[in-house]
Amino acid sequence: MFTKILIANRGEIACRVIKTARQMGVQTVAVYSDADKDALHVRQADEAVRLGPAPVVDSYLRGELIIQAALEAGAQAIHPGYGFLSENPDFVDAVEAAGLVFIGPSAQAIRAMGLKDAAKALMVEAGVPVVPGYHGRTQDAAFLAKKAAEIGYPVLIKAVAGGGGKGMRLVEVAPNFLENLASAQAEAQSAFGNADVLIEKYVAAPRHIEMQIFGDGADAIHLFERDCSLQRRHQKVIEEAPAPGMTDEMRAAMGQAAVTAAKAIGYAGAGTVEFIVDGSGPLRPDGFWFMEMNTRLQVEHPVTEAVTGIDLVAWQLRVAAGEALPAAQEDLTLSGHAMEARLYAEDVPAGFLPATGVINHLAFPDDARIDSGVTAGSEISPWYDPMIAKLTVHAADRASCCRALSSALQQTHVAGAVTNLGFLRRLARHHDFVAGDVDTGLIARAGEDLTAALIPTLSEIAIAAVTAAALPRDVLTGFSLWDPLQTVIALAWADRTYHPRLVVHSPDQVDVILDEETVSLTRFGAHWGMPAIRHADCVTVFGAEPIAFTLIDPLDRATTAAAGDTVLAPMPGLVTEMVATPGQHVAAGDRLAVLEAMKMEHVLPAPRDGKVISVAVSAGDQVAAGALMVALEPLS
Repeated sequence: MFTKILIANRGEIACRVIKTARQMGVQTVAVYSDADKDALHVRQADEAVRLGPAPVVDSYLRGELIIQAALEAGAQAIHPGYGFLSENPDFVDAVEAAGLVFIGPSAQAIRAMGLKDAAKALMVEAGVPVVPGYHGRTQDAAFLAKKAAEIGYPVLIKAVAGGGGKGMRLVEVAPNFLENLASAQAEAQSAFGNADVLIEKYVAAPRHIEMQIFGDGADAIHLFERDCSLQRRHQKVIEEAPAPGMTDEMRAAMGQAAVTAAKAIGYAGAGTVEFIVDGSGPLRPDGFWFMEMNTRLQVEHPVTEAVTGIDLVAWQLRVAAGEALPAAQEDLTLSGHAMEARLYAEDVPAGFLPATGVINHLAFPDDARIDSGVTAGSEISPWYDPMIAKLTVHAADRASCCRALSSALQQTHVAGAVTNLGFLRRLARHHDFVAGDVDTGLIARAGEDLTAALIPTLSEIAIAAVTAAALPRDVLTGFSLWDPLQTVIALAWADRTYHPRLVVHSPDQVDVILDEETVSLTRFGAHWGMPAIRHADCVTVFGAEPIAFTLIDPLDRATTAAAGDTVLAPMPGLVTEMVATPGQHVAAGDRLAVLEAMKMEHVLPAPRDGKVISVAVSAGDQVAAGALMVALEPLS
């Protein structure tokens, strides 16, 4: 076994590997960018080495610097985590050329599965079922449009080098094909340095079910399935194991197909074979097709660990150190049900836009597994994936697991950063999810039931007001000769303002009056009926869903520009394209600019008809959230 390894990753990924390495008595070396110098993974590792500035091309993608750091630290092996260089075969070659061990599959195996079109051709040869489509090399737009018509709409355009929904577009009718093709190719080029795409038939009511596989280069086994159908914009949200409705016959067929795929490329280490499944009826052995293989550990691997009792990172280290597979297929059993929810810093009502900010408060339940790379005080930067944590629960059966997940999310408190926590709570309670009626379109169908902003209740406004007032438990608080002490607190939420009046009868008894309605509050322990916290100039109330109120300075006289006259950056990001030019006449919805943030492209449209009078930024500029990008001639 190794005595020291370097982890070529960051955040919760690095923290996860560090945890198992420490349990096995293996020392760890962390790497970090300037943006991560105070990150949790840096503090947890035995050693840490700076790579460079925040952009990944200057830090976490600098393979030569990572290898140099490993050699200088005396590490024998490099664990890539997932993402960054984990599926880069050239990096694997360089690691091995330096005399180090790559904790993962061979460069040959990664190359075999790295391009979706070549991987599908290999799977056809191996006898694994594949979705109908075009996987060839010709990338002429007119030719691809012809192939899409032959396949039959709806179709999916997918980047051949892609993953995580990047470079992927659903096209339902022929007139929309060319526009979506151009967008997918641009996003693929930006994310992967390869603009090539493939075209596939879009499966009706699709489910996304994947098989966890593990190999030692000579043999391979599967560790059952995970259902990853709950997605938004092709990004997984909640994963579970086993898959709802899975039969023994279907599991055996999918497992055999996954093992066949792994053996076909001499796979070593942890990997995942992803299948698209026909979810229009009961699962059947002839209703699944190979989609792609991820030649690395997956973000959702804790779900498999929960139902199998196996530490996949420990298996990775053992096999990379030269040991054979730790178990045979017949040794593996499923136990209970597990679910994982991904907590992100993102603005759900605004369309799941990535968010940034400092986490002022962070609390998790004791009875859930938490994989996180942040703590209270950590900053969510615009440079990397905005994940805050993964919450995994395990129970005896699916119904109990649903309740456990809902309870764990209810006990999770985050303040200071906009998150998808409220969305996750609604999703965990959604009747289709609870019933196990899941497919990749569920979130889109549920629409505003899951994504609409929750309007604060009178009680939540009242609790925010008394929390903002921060009344001390002093015996003289609220004392006056004749009448109770009164004060007005100014709060803002979204585009609304509230001015509740507090009537303080005693340190623990307050009436809050708003719009001629009164809420009487009693302080119990640390809070006034439900948890709340004041942080910076905000108060977050943790009710049915977390609601953050901004405290208004009554002396503030800030002014705002006329609505619709400007186009502002909705988040920090890189301007990849600036279409607008001064003097140009535009119509509402016209494409003005493209902003890349958190690895995704965001098109900024014209808010109304008008004339462009100025363009404040250029392609290649890095902008902050709220930065002026384009100004239109004011309406008269």
